[in-house]
Amino acid sequence: MIAIVDYGMGNVASVKTAFQRLGYEVEITDSVARLEAATHVILPGVGSFQAAVEEINQRNLVKPLRRLAKEKPFLGICLGMQLLFDKGYENGTSDGLGLIPGEVNMIETEYILPHIGWNQLQIENNNQPFASFQDKHVYFVHSFQARTEQQYLVTTADYGTKIPGIVQNGHVYGMQFHPEKSGEVGVDLLKVFMEETNADRGQLA
Repeated sequence: MIAIVDYGMGNVASVKTAFQRLGYEVEITDSVARLEAATHVILPGVGSFQAAVEEINQRNLVKPLRRLAKEKPFLGICLGMQLLFDKGYENGTSDGLGLIPGEVNMIETEYILPHIGWNQLQIENNNQPFASFQDKHVYFVHSFQARTEQQYLVTTADYGTKIPGIVQNGHVYGMQFHPEKSGEVGVDLLKVFMEETNADRGQLA
C-alpha cells in the first residue's frame, strides 16, 4: 500500500489517481499507524513552506515522517519536495524535514514568477534510471526552488537559472514539478520511482 500524507495542503486526489493508474493500492491518511503500514510514503503539497510546516507540526507528523523516511521509500512532490530540505525562507525561516541537505529560496531569475507551465527535463549525473526522460516536458508551478549539492540532482530544468526537477538522497526522492499534471510522462516518472524503490525492497505486497 502507498500512503499519501494528508496534512491539508496538497492535490492528494490527483496524486492518488496517478498511482492507481499504475495498479497500486493507495490510501490518503494522516495516521502514523497507516503510514507505518505502507511500503511507500508520498508527501504532496501546494502552498507556502511555512504554512506546510505549521500544518505538519500541528498533526505531530515531523518526527514520524523523519523516521519513516529512514525506513522506506519516500517521495515529496512540489511543495512536498521542498519540505525534504533543511530550511525554507518563504514567509520567514522555517525548518524542513532535513532529509536532503540544502535550503529553499525564491527563484533568482529574470523570468516572470511564478514558474508556471511546461518545461524540459535535463538529466544530471548520468542518472540511468531516468535517462530516457531527457528533454521530456513536465508541468511546474512554483516561485521557490531548492538549492542543494550537485550529487543530489537527478534532473533539472532551465528557467533562466538551473531549477532542480528531481532530487534523490538514497531512497528519498523529490519532484519539484507535478507528475500528476504531466500526462503520460508524469505517470511514467512515478513508475520509474516505484520500480527503482521496489528493486531495493522487493515487490509490493
